[in-house]
Amino acid sequence: MQILDIMTKKVVMVEMDDPLTQVKEIFDNSKFHHLLVVEEGKLFGVVSDRDLLKAISPNIGTMRVTYQDMATLNKRVHQIMTRKPITLPPDASLDDAVAIFNQHRISCIPIVDEEFRPVGILTWRDIMRYLGERKP
Repeated sequence: MQILDIMTKKVVMVEMDDPLTQVKEIFDNSKFHHLLVVEEGKLFGVVSDRDLLKAISPNIGTMRVTYQDMATLNKRVHQIMTRKPITLPPDASLDDAVAIFNQHRISCIPIVDEEFRPVGILTWRDIMRYLGERKP
């Protein structure tokens, strides 16, 4: 089984200089947990909802929020992203992906073409969905 057959092909991307307000808005209005960070169409990093939560004040959205808390949303994606993420090509096998998930503490694998342009993303949830949908 190739990753191409189970990866998520619709990927949301942000750029390195985008503000965290934009990232927060995307995560607040979607059901996914990872954004690919690109510059000129090439992958440079990944930002997760957990990265965002670590970077912004926990007071945002509460009555205790201050100007300083809100200022944490002015940070830029490049300040919190994971750089040089582990990637795979679309023709990699499911076994390759499982080995990476087991060897590294990551929750997604960007899928890139030969020029390092994102063509998809694979999460452990994609693998679980595939395993759950297989016919015996």
